[in-house]
Order: sequence, then C-alpha cells, then structure tokens
Amino acid sequence: MAVEKLFKDEATEEKGDRARMASFIGAMAIADLVKTTLGPKGMDKILQSTGRGRSVTVTNDGATILKSLHIDNAAAKVLVDISKVQDDEVGDGTTSVVVLAGELLREAEKLVNAKIHPMTIISGFRMAAECARNALLEKVVDNKQDAEKFKSDLMKIAMTTLSSKILSQDKEHFAKLAVDAVMRLKGSTNLEAIQIIKKPGGSLTDSFLDEGFILDKKIGIGQPKRIENAKILVANTAMDTDKVKIYGARVRVDSMSKVAEIEGAEKDKMREKVQKIISHGINCFVNRQLIYNFPEELFADAGVLAIEHADFEGIERLALVTGGEIASTFDNPESVKLGQCKLIEEIMIGEDKLIHFSGCEMGQACTIVLRGASSHVLDEADRSLHDALCVLSQTVNDSRVLLGGGWPEMVMAKAVDELARKTPGKKSHAIEAFSRALLAIPTIIADNAGLDSAELVSQLRAEHHKEGSTAGIDVISGSVGDMAELGISEAFKVKQAVLLSATEAAEMILRVDEIITCAPRRREDRM
Repeated sequence: MAVEKLFKDEATEEKGDRARMASFIGAMAIADLVKTTLGPKGMDKILQSTGRGRSVTVTNDGATILKSLHIDNAAAKVLVDISKVQDDEVGDGTTSVVVLAGELLREAEKLVNAKIHPMTIISGFRMAAECARNALLEKVVDNKQDAEKFKSDLMKIAMTTLSSKILSQDKEHFAKLAVDAVMRLKGSTNLEAIQIIKKPGGSLTDSFLDEGFILDKKIGIGQPKRIENAKILVANTAMDTDKVKIYGARVRVDSMSKVAEIEGAEKDKMREKVQKIISHGINCFVNRQLIYNFPEELFADAGVLAIEHADFEGIERLALVTGGEIASTFDNPESVKLGQCKLIEEIMIGEDKLIHFSGCEMGQACTIVLRGASSHVLDEADRSLHDALCVLSQTVNDSRVLLGGGWPEMVMAKAVDELARKTPGKKSHAIEAFSRALLAIPTIIADNAGLDSAELVSQLRAEHHKEGSTAGIDVISGSVGDMAELGISEAFKVKQAVLLSATEAAEMILRVDEIITCAPRRREDRM
C-alpha cells in the first residue's frame, strides 16, 4: 500500500454505506431481541450470567434485558441507553421505545437505499414526531378533578402495565396494592417511602400492603416485644467499644490489673453514652452499627428496645417515615428530632420475624410485602411492581391518560399519514415511513399473541377512520376491541417519552457515516 495508514495497526474504520449498514443492522437486531416481550402475550427471557454463581434472571422488562447484555455494536448501545433512560424517567415503556426506534431505522434503511439523504429523512421524522405528539394531545383525557374517576384511571393504568408482566394473573390484586401505595404518597414521586420486602414462600396472591413500616430485623433478647407510643432515636454510631479490642490496639502495661482498669474505663465510657442516649426519653433505639452485649443489657434494663445493624436503606427510610433524623452525637438531646409511631411489635411473615412500626408520623410510607414461590419469581414481581409504581407516581403528577392496546399508535399513525399527504417533496416519504413504523407496534402486539397481524391492523385502520374511535387490539379475544370498555389505559407521559426518545435515538444513528474503532491497548509493552 502506497498510502500511509492513518490509524494504528489494529484500529478499524467503516466508511459510508458500510458504517450505516452496520449501525442499522445492530439496532434492528436489538429491537428484534426485545420485541417478543411486548404486549400482554409477550414472552420472558432468561438471562444467565457467566460470573460467579451463574445467577439466573427471568425477566420481561426491556431495560433489565438490555442492561444485562454486553454489546459490541455502537448503534445498539444507543438503543440500550434510551431504554435505560426511559426506565429512570417514567419506568414503563422500556420495550416499546427500543422497538419503535428499531422500526424507524428499518424504514430509514429502505429510504437511504432509495437515495434519499439521511438529513431529509431526519427532518421528515422531526415533523412527523411533532405531529404525532399533537395528535395525542388532542385525544388525552384528564380526570384530575373527579377523585373517583381518577382512581379508576390509576387502577386501569396499573392493570395495563402489569398485564404484560408475570403478575398478570393477579393483576387486580397488585394494581390495587400499587394504587394504594402511590395514593399515600400524595403526589411526590419519591418512591423511597414505599418499601418492598421480598419473602420467599406462599404464593403471589399472599402479597399485601402494610401501612406501617417493616424492618427486616429480629428483636434482641430480653427486650420488650411490643412498645406503644414509641419514641424512636435513629442513630449511626459505634456501640461496640466497651471491650478493648485485642486486634489493632496496642497497650503497654505493667500488669494485668492495669488492663482491667482500662477495660473498666471503657465500660464506664459506654455506660455514660448509653445514659446519654436514654436521657432523650426514648423507648426504641435503632442503630446502623453493632451493639455489644453490654450496652444491649443496659438498654434492656432501661426498657428500651435496641435494634442493631439495620441496613442503611432501612435506616434512612425509617427516619423518613417516623419523622426523625439520623443522629450520631448525643450531647444535646433537645436538638435531636425523635421519630414517633403508635406501636412497635414483632410480626411473623413465613418463617421470619420482622419488626413492624405502625401508626407512623408520615402517612406517606407503606411497605409492600411480596410472597412468591422462588427468588426469581420475587425479583421479577419486584421489577414489575416497580414499573407500575413509577408509572402511577408520574401519572398522579401529570394526570393525562390515553387508551392502550395499540390505540395511541393508530391515532398517531393516522395524523402522520395525513401530514405526509400534505407535505410536498422528498420529506413526505420519510413522514410516511414514520407512520409505518408506528403501526409496527400494534402489529407486534398481535404477532406475539399469535394472531393474524396484517388482518387485525388493517381492520383497526378502517375503524380509526371513523371519528372518535376507541378501537384497539384485544389480545384476549383475538379481535379488534373497544379499549374504553375493556379499561385498557396508559399514561400520556409514558407514550410521549417513548415517541420522543425513539425518534431522537433513530436520528442519532441515522447521522452516522463512519465508525472508528480504536486499537486495543497492548499488555506486553509495560516492561
């Protein structure tokens, strides 16, 4: 080769069409991977890690599947990222966003092959996305004023979200749990206050919502088992200094009696600390670190319930729930905010004993206890419930609701099609392609249920040409159904996020015309 090479030995570059091919194919492969999980009849995936313990995850959640993949293709990584963002932002629609982006790229590929410039396609997509969003905005329903209706909207949304997950059998039960939990939050989207405890055993229907707060700990020996009108001090402090630790401490002494003196001094220090803590007028002390036998004994004598080693999240949540603050010094009792609750008692769930705080300061907190056959089922139930909680907490703030079941996509596709007919020039091809990509979602929902998708989608399209149609795909009966009657609803916020993220991701991948992979670092040349 006469031409000097620009890059190092192993670096590669893909130019022009080849680069675009690579990124299209990668993105479409990712979309095809998750598209079978879409819809009420979607299938789950088993993810097996090759790490220690070869842990197995069974999941239906698009973001979870994509997070666990290690992907080499650059364009595919963009899709993984949008699904992650969708998960953080609204919690649900992680699969839809990837599928839509993949379909947009599939359509874009045809247009590029027909010699339409990517920038033309992008500007067409931009117009189409704007138009689709406006079409949805015209059709939203907002029942914020009417509490009863709003609650039933929330129930419908929760049931729709859960129907594509493992909880679909008992979706009414879980939708109720999720709606109750979110209603207690009174509009904050902070899901920290909802604690989910997973206990293997029983069946999924045994799961329940508890208004109090449950700490996954046992009550220590010789301590009161139940306390009414508890005053709680939540602390993060070392309560294990009453003995001289042999390791790590070096003390030069003349005789053993000196050691005893030192130990005595340590004990007195501890006793003083315990006195200080008790002088706050508390009857429950929760600590993040160890509590040794000696201070525990002192607490028990004073009739104070001492709980050690509460995990950090538990502590933070407990402080949040009881209205206390986490303290680490105890010199001025008047400045420490104590937590309060009406009753602390020990309860049994399955085999385990847990501590239950009820009648808390903040009515916002609650605990959902999930039961299930195995840890995999529980993990998946946790993920599904988390999705539902995210969507609901977003909906409480932005109470606009749409119908589900492929209805929003049909509405958008219809509006976008009309726009394509009005738009002159090459852009109209791109706009039309956008509407075809939107139609792919109801098509895939029907395909996953093993229905004749072409037939159903064309029926849907005809239905939607009538004004104010509420038709969507009813997967259960395998025909076009009335979404308003079936009570299948989705949150507007989720749909909007799906639409905008997918369009932007597709745009980003379309702009690519060169992929440069840098040379791997060599290990040997350290010598």
